[in-house]
Amino acid sequence: MAHLPELQPGWHEPLGALARDGGVNFAFASEHATRIELCVFDAEGQRELRRYALDGPQDGVFHGFLPGVGPGLVYGLRAHGPYAPEQGHRFNPHKLLLDPWAREIVGRFGWRAEHHGYELGHPDGPRSLDARDNATQALKARVAAAPVMHAGARRPRRAPAEVVLYEVHVKGFSRLLPGVPEDLRGTYAGLAHPAAIAHFKRLGVTTLSLLPVQYAIAEPHLAERGLPNYWGYNTLGFFCPDPRWAQAVHRDDPTAVAAEFRAMVDELHAAGLEVVLDVVYNHTPEGNEFGPTLSWRGLDNKTWYRLMADDPSRHENLTGCGNTVNCAHPRVTQFVLDSLRYWVAEMGVDGFRFDLAPVLGRTGRGFDPGAGFFTALRQDPLLAGAHLIAEPWDAAHDGYQLGRFPGRFLEWNDRFRDAARGYWLGVGPGVGRGELARRFMASSDVFHHGGRLPSASVNFIAVHDGFTLADLTSYSTKHNQANGEDNRDGRDGELCANFGAEGPTDDAAINAARERVRRALLATLLLAQGTPMLCAGDEIGNSQGGNNNAYCQDNPTTWLDWERADGALAELVAQALALRAQEPLLRHPRWFANGPGEARIVWHAPSGHEMTPGDWHDAGQRAFGAQLFEAGAGVPRLMLVFNPEPEVLPFLLCNGPWRLVLDSSAALGETLVRAGQPFGVPARSLLVLRHTPT
Repeated sequence: MAHLPELQPGWHEPLGALARDGGVNFAFASEHATRIELCVFDAEGQRELRRYALDGPQDGVFHGFLPGVGPGLVYGLRAHGPYAPEQGHRFNPHKLLLDPWAREIVGRFGWRAEHHGYELGHPDGPRSLDARDNATQALKARVAAAPVMHAGARRPRRAPAEVVLYEVHVKGFSRLLPGVPEDLRGTYAGLAHPAAIAHFKRLGVTTLSLLPVQYAIAEPHLAERGLPNYWGYNTLGFFCPDPRWAQAVHRDDPTAVAAEFRAMVDELHAAGLEVVLDVVYNHTPEGNEFGPTLSWRGLDNKTWYRLMADDPSRHENLTGCGNTVNCAHPRVTQFVLDSLRYWVAEMGVDGFRFDLAPVLGRTGRGFDPGAGFFTALRQDPLLAGAHLIAEPWDAAHDGYQLGRFPGRFLEWNDRFRDAARGYWLGVGPGVGRGELARRFMASSDVFHHGGRLPSASVNFIAVHDGFTLADLTSYSTKHNQANGEDNRDGRDGELCANFGAEGPTDDAAINAARERVRRALLATLLLAQGTPMLCAGDEIGNSQGGNNNAYCQDNPTTWLDWERADGALAELVAQALALRAQEPLLRHPRWFANGPGEARIVWHAPSGHEMTPGDWHDAGQRAFGAQLFEAGAGVPRLMLVFNPEPEVLPFLLCNGPWRLVLDSSAALGETLVRAGQPFGVPARSLLVLRHTPT
């Protein structure tokens, strides 16, 4: 131990470990700890070399400076304080804690009884105290090299109206992708391989929305069954890329993992593609009061988590994951903002999709769009250019907050999903044309307030959570038996239809109906006002065999099946996005209106007349059309025609002539339609026509 230097007074910021001035500065926040010890380990993390009592607290921060050491130093923390669960305190210095601000994490995690701060099986349960030391098995932090600000000159900056999101899992996309070398498949490098980039560019998407890539661990119930948390919504390291998705030669070296991630971002940026991360700041893997003590609970349980007001020994569970991060506390707000800044400044990403985002705005009075976290986020100059996307619901009684997020937030709009599915499948409450028209125009009833724009509505048909597009048109119920939960998991009651057979079939008529509806759904998504989000694999007809909750399936169930890729479907996506890029009216940055000098929309019945209130309420008629006018124009530029019926339907198109530019059904060739001329619109199709001057 003698070779290690003595600890010197340090700085109280920044929090975490920072290599600087010929040593490393350590700073850790805890409002209620009486002492925090820095524990230094050997390079393998197996032998504790020395403990240092940090100075403090200074404004709730314990700190110290260790000279003569630098990047590569392995360390953990021990926090002293009251073990009084009835008061919300769970300090236990026998448990080695991971630095929440750790830039690098070393070791291999396994679920063990020693990771709990209390004795499993004790009659007093979580009110007991476990005095066993878990340091040998605990994950440790490793000091990273001094940060290097990511060069932002090559960042593609997409205006909100230009964004086309592509939700994708790093591994699942390229694990079976032809053209990607075997050692790169399923990795960060694989996602940025020329073969992958060629697909993104061919489609016309602008922004990759990556499923969680921060360091995650599997929940205990999955570990018991030998299953992974493939999606990654169980974050332990909020400043670390998950090593699972790095090349095999890099996985045991956090420095190499981070470098591979940065290189991926650079390559995607060079190709004009943005990178958005799905982030999980709503809960941690420590679970409820029966969970382990890994980091936050041991440092300051009462600060980090929302506790029950009438019993602070219990955790509020507004996430469905056992605990709820207390983002209303200033230190927790600082932690989240520090993490976001790290991913923008040092890793180069372009924005974030916030899982269960209402948690970020929860105060003692429930969800508040003016919460301190949102104010701090919107005022942060480094994050000013980042995309902010909310999943606008959590598991609280008032968890559904669609349309209530502030500022430039975009929000996942499940009402678009349900309206589009209901209309084209003919199931559920959203089968009417009025509901589809409202959602197709960016849900003004939800988002047209407070200066918000149509782009605030993130439209989607399918996402990682639920049926794929292929499966929602092939199955009438979920098939999640492989998850090991007797098919109880996953969402019940998804809007779906199998068209007469459950799963794959050789019936030509059923397959034709499924294909038409898939194509119509994709065209609806990609041509609607708002921000389209495509679920990776939907463009090639990828199936998960009816599993609508494949979060623990790291196998061909979730790896995109390129061997059976539907090239015609991908071509439709490319055509629709090319048309969207060519036609500003299909990505209008403002709300359509009927005032002078404004772009407007006029709705038409199949008979050719403008829609009346009676038409909108006629449940027997579902087909309709929409004519889009440029600002100040007397004649329309575009017309969209929707026919969800299973047969050809005659339309009379006024204000012609019209030339067909997109047919989702692919049933029509080049077509010119004159005003007043009956026109047979193919079954289950969406058409786009452009006005052609005579």
